[in-house]
Amino acid sequence: MENLNTKKRPELKHTDFIENLPVACTNETAAVELFEAVRWGDTPCCVHCGSTAVYKMMDAATGGRSKRFLWRCRDCHKQYTVRIGAVYEESRLPLRHWAYAFWRASTSKKGAAALEIMRQCQISYKSALFLMHRIRFAMAKKPGTPPKMTGIVECDELYVGGKPRPGTGPHKRGRGTKKTPVLGIVQRDGDVHRRVVTDVSAYTLKHAIRQMVDPQARVMTDECSSYLGLKDEFASHESVCHSAGEYAVGDVHTNTIESSFALIKRGMIGVHHAVSKKHLHRYLAHYDFLWNGRKMNDGERTYAAIRSAEGKRLTYRPVLKAN
Repeated sequence: MENLNTKKRPELKHTDFIENLPVACTNETAAVELFEAVRWGDTPCCVHCGSTAVYKMMDAATGGRSKRFLWRCRDCHKQYTVRIGAVYEESRLPLRHWAYAFWRASTSKKGAAALEIMRQCQISYKSALFLMHRIRFAMAKKPGTPPKMTGIVECDELYVGGKPRPGTGPHKRGRGTKKTPVLGIVQRDGDVHRRVVTDVSAYTLKHAIRQMVDPQARVMTDECSSYLGLKDEFASHESVCHSAGEYAVGDVHTNTIESSFALIKRGMIGVHHAVSKKHLHRYLAHYDFLWNGRKMNDGERTYAAIRSAEGKRLTYRPVLKAN
């Protein structure tokens, strides 16, 4: 999992995190303190200038923390909260709802639907969708050029979309339908990365593979003709012919990437039911996070998800076109 913090600071122990998480899902003060501990550890710092000369602002009437849980920096004299510079900045939802949603999104193997969060947190569907999209954005890998995959790399395609409406003809699977194609690439004993592609032509798939796979890697695919020619660009290109009932020849197979696709299929069928092409990449980032963190326990995965929220913002401001 990614560590977006640039400064070294004491880690919150996972045992303490697990003990405090249930309370944080029901108590706002506990939720704020949990998010502060995950983000800053024992060394709170200013989100504006990085100074550690900071203090909590207290309420003179009650003697407790201020109503907005503010901090103040003695160096730049600015006020801030743990929300600043994270996916929950400018959100009016209580942090206890964010804590619960992070926990559900990180521990549910097939994902969590916004309708579930709506019912369980007693918030509107619009707010639940707002919350879940930002959590999925936090789970996505940091923008940039990731290290290329090495060793044995498997590639395959997935088609996401529902069944046709009654009267529209027989139901076709996969290639040749109007479903949204997704390219999946996984490094054995490593991470998976999936992306929505415009089509499954040789040009599109090979371009994506070149971006994510090291030329010294062994590439494994099925018999799809779009992969022909990869042996000239990588250490080797080996394939299995699924149409002939061939699924593994020695260590040549695509079972790892297909296993990761199974997680998406079960989630789409049993949890989300329908996902628009516009937001599909958010759901893929969520499933990538779950797959790549499958060897973590639930507490470690939730902890990593909350840590990954720092330094990320997601806004839907309209883009003004020039006249």
